[in-house]
Amino acid sequence: MKLNLGTLADLPDGVRRPSYDRSDLSAGIVHIGLGNFHRAHQAWYLHRLMDQGLAHDWAILGAGVRPADSAQRERLLAQDCLTTLIELDPSSKSAEVTGSMIGFIPIAADNAPLIAHMTEPAIRIVALTVTEGGYYQSSAGGFDADHPDIQHDVSNPAAPMTAFGAIVVALGKRRAAGAGPFTCQSCDNLQGNGEILHQTIVGLAALSDPDLAQWIDQNVTFPNAMVDCIVPATGPAELALVREFGVEDAAPVTHENFRQWVIEDKFCAGRPDWDKAGATFTDDVHAFEAMKLRQLNAGHQIIATPGELLSVETIAGTMAHPLIHGLFRKIQIEEIVPHVVAVSGMTPMDYVDLIDGRFANPEIRDTTRRVAFDGSSRHAGFLHPILRDALSGDTPMDGLALVEALWARMCYGTREDGSVIAPNDPFWDGLNAAAQTAKDTPQAWIDQKQFYGTLGQNARFAESFKRWLDLIWRDGTEAALRDYLKS
Repeated sequence: MKLNLGTLADLPDGVRRPSYDRSDLSAGIVHIGLGNFHRAHQAWYLHRLMDQGLAHDWAILGAGVRPADSAQRERLLAQDCLTTLIELDPSSKSAEVTGSMIGFIPIAADNAPLIAHMTEPAIRIVALTVTEGGYYQSSAGGFDADHPDIQHDVSNPAAPMTAFGAIVVALGKRRAAGAGPFTCQSCDNLQGNGEILHQTIVGLAALSDPDLAQWIDQNVTFPNAMVDCIVPATGPAELALVREFGVEDAAPVTHENFRQWVIEDKFCAGRPDWDKAGATFTDDVHAFEAMKLRQLNAGHQIIATPGELLSVETIAGTMAHPLIHGLFRKIQIEEIVPHVVAVSGMTPMDYVDLIDGRFANPEIRDTTRRVAFDGSSRHAGFLHPILRDALSGDTPMDGLALVEALWARMCYGTREDGSVIAPNDPFWDGLNAAAQTAKDTPQAWIDQKQFYGTLGQNARFAESFKRWLDLIWRDGTEAALRDYLKS
């Protein structure tokens, strides 16, 4: 049955549907970046809150700033912005249609429709999922004011090309109209994501309107948050799976049977009571962020990188590979856990076991290629901070150095069976060139200061990295993994 508002009541038995009437909803949130993760996470929490008869004035308007977002807009509007979520438990599958998103803002090069909607007083939160590398950070972690996109927005303040430029314009219009600020909420996997979003918005505003930048700094809030749910990309298998439930959905989402959302309670214009749907509000988001980013997100890179080299297609497949699974557990226990503190209800060792089981879920067809994408952001954001702590504290780090060597070998562009690894990073050309040079001169890889900063000048790390990369090229990935596991 084709999914839309007219068919909701007639969906097959067993498909959970909204208990609320969509005509009762009004928009309170604009969300930029309508990928699978948002629809399985923030939109789901809001949907479940609406099912309780709450937050009906907090519905979501979807938004995008890239021309490619137009295709997603067309798909979702054709089904009245409804989404089928399929939960993939190892022992069962279940389907649920969510309806917390009620519209998708037209996409334009100058972002005028997006700005107009964000200017409306009813919008009290503007949220984003724009990937870890989308916040215009410099290699040192500051605001990259020289980026061409940022310079475009500074030169064309009335027609910005970035989401952040559009937010700045909208906030300026709201200040002028006396409409008050909205909360800017990052839902990306970045430690201190609210602080990073604050840095980008205020930094951009300061380049063209210092008074507005000061007003934003004093009035707009940027809550930090930790988000967690494994959500694979949608492909032919997922489209076929939703049809097995008797639903024709052009943009279904599959996800694991686990969600977590830990949020700093800093909302200048109000918020939904997401905690009534299972989210956690706390003043100590940092500890939750550190555990998740250092163990789960770093863990993903630890297994996806050798998985790509050894032609293991899925994350569950990497966990079934004895050497890759061994690499994961040894690095976690010996090199990551010492740098993670416990949070309420969870120790770092308990978390190792939790994510071990989540990664191994065979029903989640999460590809190594998807997880290995954008290594330039993910290695720098998830692995390198642990490396720095290990080096400064003189704790074990050989496994982390091995993962960096595996990444260098992966960016060479071929797997060990000779097949080609298609470009899989926004900076692929430069990474590939450095990997070619590093085959004979390993130092060339870690001398990429835009990714490694000063790590490449640390003699202990450089020596370990060189030994691993030489071994990988001489004897192969599996030989390197065996060597590490026997140490």
